[in-house]
Amino acid sequence: MMRRVILGMSGASGAAIGLQVGRLLTAMDDVELHLVVTSAARRTIAHEAGNDALGRLIGLAAHFHSESDIGASIGSGSFRTVGMIVAPCSMRSLAAISTGITDNLLTRAADVQLKERRRLVLLARETPLHLGHLRNMVAVTEMGAVVMPPVPSFYRNPANVEDLVAHIAARAVDLLGLTDAPLIPEWRG
Repeated sequence: MMRRVILGMSGASGAAIGLQVGRLLTAMDDVELHLVVTSAARRTIAHEAGNDALGRLIGLAAHFHSESDIGASIGSGSFRTVGMIVAPCSMRSLAAISTGITDNLLTRAADVQLKERRRLVLLARETPLHLGHLRNMVAVTEMGAVVMPPVPSFYRNPANVEDLVAHIAARAVDLLGLTDAPLIPEWRG
């Protein structure tokens, strides 16, 4: 049976991370990827990864949902999923999720993950942070989400930016618990 995972991409910088999350998920034989991308994300993806990057990701996904299709399958709790990753997660999307504002399919799908007690991983991308950002992070954490700012781990001695992106994306996917062995080997000291 296929395990359904939702990938949401919002307009924050860091499109490469979301694209890598999508590649990792679609490389798993038993994962059915559902993709929702905001209009701001479309612009960011084109700017940061090229005009054809989104098309390539859509080609990998089992289902691509319009952000305006609030009645899509992923907007219902009866549509069972393993969880959802929002990568990158803009402060606008974080604020909407933290306050239950479901004005597009990305925030509705995230809200469903919370109400159904499913895993929701938010790669919140902004710096520096003001108190409102921090309070929104606390609020979604109290609701059950995992806030994972895409902070690089330099102790693994990355050779380039691609290594940093790959590590952050794999770490996010590992948080869904899809594999017996983590994609990122455990640190042994």
